[in-house]
Amino acid sequence: MKKLFSPIISGMAGGLIVLAGLLYIQKVDKARAGEVTHLTSDLQEATFANVPDDFIVASELARPAVVHISASESTGNVQQKSRGSFSRRDPFSFFFGDDLFGGHAPREGKGSGVIISDNGHIVTNNHVIEFADQFEVTLYDDRKYKAVLIGSDPRTDLAVLKIEAEGLPFLRFGNSEEVAVGEWVLAVGNPFDLTSTVTAGIVSAKGRHKILKRMDAIEDFIQTDAVVNPGNSGGALVAKDGQLIGINTAIATATGYYAGYSFAIPAEIVQPVVENIIEFGGPRVTLGVNVATIEDYETYAEIDLKVEDGVVVTKVEDGSVAQYAGIVPQDVIISIDKERIYDVNTLVELMNKHRIGDEILLVVRRNGKRKDILVKLKD
Repeated sequence: MKKLFSPIISGMAGGLIVLAGLLYIQKVDKARAGEVTHLTSDLQEATFANVPDDFIVASELARPAVVHISASESTGNVQQKSRGSFSRRDPFSFFFGDDLFGGHAPREGKGSGVIISDNGHIVTNNHVIEFADQFEVTLYDDRKYKAVLIGSDPRTDLAVLKIEAEGLPFLRFGNSEEVAVGEWVLAVGNPFDLTSTVTAGIVSAKGRHKILKRMDAIEDFIQTDAVVNPGNSGGALVAKDGQLIGINTAIATATGYYAGYSFAIPAEIVQPVVENIIEFGGPRVTLGVNVATIEDYETYAEIDLKVEDGVVVTKVEDGSVAQYAGIVPQDVIISIDKERIYDVNTLVELMNKHRIGDEILLVVRRNGKRKDILVKLKD
């Protein structure tokens, strides 16, 4: 089936990518600052009876904890990549350099991040920093710091940076599961280099999938109508009480700019992934399997598994804990520690509750029969 959404990343060198008439998901990062156009209107000033009166409180809590991130490639990093892909280089690059055909020229990008500890841990989107090895963080008060990458998780599009500072303002994680459709939220970030910008909207939907367009992506997005634009990637989605309920990541757009819908990774995914990155330097524990929904697998394999809930193991990685425990392709994972698995995201959420060294009990269905499998987790 042809997919309507596809991820587009705009770079500093090339500006925004615009595909007229085609709806796509634009990762909101790495854009040049645009001109600010002053608009006039004959509309009378509107009043809103139901708008909450506590946006000021939430904004005052959130703005000092949201930072501006500049990511770039060093010359050494570019040269290393060039050597690694020498066999694929254009033959004319010897005479004209790598830049002639869009090769290994140093890249730069900009985005947002959220301070989540008073000693300088910052969460952002992986796509903001994935190409880079140099990072500069600008705080709300214009102080600048060099940052180091603690770790990243491409499958959830999350990364953690660290700056050497103490006593920083930070946001606490809220309960994104309790956020209701229709609830007011704030988006805080740095669109078009307009630092510490706050916009408001409502939660339009929850549980949105197929946004990142990675085969192994882990998604459960909060959809809002808060205005989000290039440069907002990695910024905060904040509840009315000022708690962090999501990381702004993508927009649905036909132009590369905000068109009414934005998407944030919920705190219920962000928090455990980030905690594992900080403690272990990696994203999270893993079974070492590829899985698919029952519907997708039955359609692809033209087979009836005769089960309604669960996820199907399509591949077991060599040397993984799953292989060691005896999990095999076509096993249907029904539950973890007696908690039911309904889809891929349920599996991820349950796995994210565990740490390296934990033992979990998997219930799988194999050839129509139930099988209990004890798995000890490792990184």
